[in-house]
Amino acid sequence: MHGGRVPEPPAFPVQFLISACAEGFEGPATQALYHYYPVSHPSFPPQGASTPESWPSEEAPVPSATVPRGPVSEMKAMPWNWTCLLSHLLMVGMGSSTLLPRQPPPVSQKRSFVTFRGEPAEGFNHLVVDERTGHIYLGAVNRIYKLSSDLKVLVTHQTGPDEDNPKCYPPRIVQTCNEPLTTTNNVNKMLLIDYKENRLIACGSLYQGICKLLRLEDLFKLGEPFHKKEHYLSGVNESGSVFGVIVSYSNLDDKLFIATAVDGKPEYFPTISSRKLTKNSEADGMFAYVFHDEFVASMIKIPSDTFTVIPDFDIYYVYGFSSGNFVYFLTLQPEMVSPPGSTTKEQVYTSKLVRLCKEDTAFNSYVEVPIGCERGGVEYRLLQAAYLSKAGAVLARTLGVRPEDDLLFTVFSKGQKRKMKSLDESALCIFILKQINDRIKERLQSCYRGEGTLDLAWLKVKDIPCSSALLTIDDNFCGLDMNAPLGVSEMVRGIPVFTEDRDRMTSVIAYVYKNHSLAFVGTKSGKLKKVGMRCRRFGYCEGNLSPPG
Repeated sequence: MHGGRVPEPPAFPVQFLISACAEGFEGPATQALYHYYPVSHPSFPPQGASTPESWPSEEAPVPSATVPRGPVSEMKAMPWNWTCLLSHLLMVGMGSSTLLPRQPPPVSQKRSFVTFRGEPAEGFNHLVVDERTGHIYLGAVNRIYKLSSDLKVLVTHQTGPDEDNPKCYPPRIVQTCNEPLTTTNNVNKMLLIDYKENRLIACGSLYQGICKLLRLEDLFKLGEPFHKKEHYLSGVNESGSVFGVIVSYSNLDDKLFIATAVDGKPEYFPTISSRKLTKNSEADGMFAYVFHDEFVASMIKIPSDTFTVIPDFDIYYVYGFSSGNFVYFLTLQPEMVSPPGSTTKEQVYTSKLVRLCKEDTAFNSYVEVPIGCERGGVEYRLLQAAYLSKAGAVLARTLGVRPEDDLLFTVFSKGQKRKMKSLDESALCIFILKQINDRIKERLQSCYRGEGTLDLAWLKVKDIPCSSALLTIDDNFCGLDMNAPLGVSEMVRGIPVFTEDRDRMTSVIAYVYKNHSLAFVGTKSGKLKKVGMRCRRFGYCEGNLSPPG
């Protein structure tokens, strides 16, 4: 395939799996995965493919010649840079009665890979694919790339380096800074496609995290707001420190929910906020808070008191998405706990899901709930990666949900104590989003009966009791200016599907094919694994490993 041109139908219907490999300090890793059908192709979606049961049971290593050394996990708060892209041609069948061979391909048989590498000195930070055209946009150090679906460069846009100092607030492009300026790289921290306005939102590390709005067609700069404090989204220099979710409307300006680590600067940056996405890329109100007055705003800041309890406290955002009336973020948060039988506290990391109503301008609907996974007595609590997909008819029957219901596919590593160097033991787990929402509703109902406390230690340093109120709390309840923000104390456990003891899983995608729910996971050593879901009964599932090609 070349660009947006429709090619002749191939002999096999195909799909593409794009993987990003990385360069870091502990070995080759698959850092991110993206699956898509080229929707312009007349043969998509494919009609005849093998079922998961027919796949050979083996792993598919990425050829070492195309995978450089890389990091150990997809921790979004860490400065790991991708250095190459691999486009995997997934042969999925020739017709309704034809299946793929059951035996694995010969060792000497080469798989189909297309590779793109950037400049030696730059790393890739983020990847998005235009679902309408198949064009790929790469956020790199000092550059934005637009690639064709076969990884040919179409356009580039330079974003750095420039003279800066991270201590300059406001940045020196707004007022004179007395700090020494040095030539500084611009690390891409967020890359989003705004489909409604046909533009790319590219936010970097220069100047306290300002963003460019680029035309999708040619990466022409439509706007670059920088003169207000609302334009500075994050002062953290690492590539994975910011996550954004766009909420689109047909007749109104869209919203952008921004979640970011604050790196000890809560007075400058809210950890989570909702911003205006104006139609005019040069409008004065671009990235302004959706609501802001003297007392209430569309944001949450980490209180300074929190840092007296946990000096290095921050919230690390791993994934974000919208579903129904809500926006969700998956996070890692440090907290102090007392081990069993001990009177002293130690710092651990807890994985939590954060939920907000899309229409909540005061953030009274903020709720967070701990999530984790367990198999064979082993706790997997450090979230590494996540992906939202549908259940599909086959898996839905076993789980007791509808095929169109949302499932969260997650990768956890073992334990809770080590964030930067996670243990090699990891688990692929699925969560039924409705079950998480039901647990949140139960907690809201109990709190509005006056039971318990708000249970959000980092935001409310002291326990605040819930207040009783007579009202009906349904599935779409969006909070009041009481009993908010709220924490759920009891952990929601995911359903373990597949565990790996030596080659830690670091990334995941999932999709439904011929009614079967499938997952692709990338590992620490640079392998891709295709996992078909088999659930004998609710709460017990196992993954059927197959090669992704």
